[in-house]
Amino acid sequence: MNQREVLIQRYAAELQEKFNVKPNMELLTKVTIGLGPSIYKPDAATVSGSDPSELNRVKTNFLIGKLGLEDTSVLDTTIAKIMEAYGQSNRNKYRAVIYYLLTLHFNKESVYL
Repeated sequence: MNQREVLIQRYAAELQEKFNVKPNMELLTKVTIGLGPSIYKPDAATVSGSDPSELNRVKTNFLIGKLGLEDTSVLDTTIAKIMEAYGQSNRNKYRAVIYYLLTLHFNKESVYL
């Protein structure tokens, strides 16, 4: 397995263990590939749930920019719920996992598939 495949397996395990979600591996792979080389950089591969500017970047760049959603309070609420479910004490909140969950939540799988 190459390094990307190892990371995708890690993300899949994270989805199953922390969120009780059996991932669609094709979608998870495409979300991960969409993140490009950032998945190999520890700081860029994770999202800081306590940094408002980081959460705003998720909303602006991913939800609005990539998924084409309208800027409403629902976006902030959904991000906050995922961060809470991930756990405050969990320092490794993987960006690919968060983006995967957001894609599912807003039924935007068609952006990737």
